[in-house]
Amino acid sequence: MKLSVVIPVFNEAATIAEIIARVQSVNVDKEIVIVDDFSTDGTPAALEKLAAQYPNVRTFRHERNYGKGRALRTGFEHAQGDYVIVQDADLEYDPEDYAQLLRPLDAGKADAVFGSRFLSTQEHRVLYFWHSVGNRFLTLLSNMMTDLNLTDMETCYKVFRRELIQAIPLEEDRFGFEPEITAKLAKTGARIYEVGIAYHGRTYEEGKKIGVKDGFRALWCIVKYKFKPFQAGPGWKARRSA
Repeated sequence: MKLSVVIPVFNEAATIAEIIARVQSVNVDKEIVIVDDFSTDGTPAALEKLAAQYPNVRTFRHERNYGKGRALRTGFEHAQGDYVIVQDADLEYDPEDYAQLLRPLDAGKADAVFGSRFLSTQEHRVLYFWHSVGNRFLTLLSNMMTDLNLTDMETCYKVFRRELIQAIPLEEDRFGFEPEITAKLAKTGARIYEVGIAYHGRTYEEGKKIGVKDGFRALWCIVKYKFKPFQAGPGWKARRSA
């Protein structure tokens, strides 16, 4: 089993080396696919060093800043592992959780796994009340539209079988990726599991990027992808009918 770790980055020079070291320390066969979404700080230089240091690191760079969703699409296109996980470039999510995230996939029970910040007894940094209320509200609305019972739709940690994520045409360039992929996963009939994870949130002063406008976009995406026609690509249909 090989894991593709897809990391979208934008101005993460302060944390990128540490998060790559943490990912590398996880005992699993892996490749690391980093997509630089036109960083303007020292991130490009840091990525050059990391690619030279680690043979399993591949880097790609956008010609302008598009957003997290577009960076993820680029990463998914280049992923070659059996499973694909989304890893943010900051230090909010802990790669030590990979083992429990991969367990339902390895057991043949799941096609996708969400890591929940709310379904967990692990350590959590105490931060914004209204931010957590907003996350829970968006998850509730998403569940109403998809008929899923997730506790954390907006989580970063999502793991997919590669043939599944590469068969789903994605459109959102920014943080609308989260409700979009959730709605489209539901429409594929994929088996979705959820496991609890640790969470070490950042403040906005520390570099947190998601804001109120992204919340309103998520609302729009939840409704949009409920009603927009969708069909997964032939690679996934062939697997499901095999």
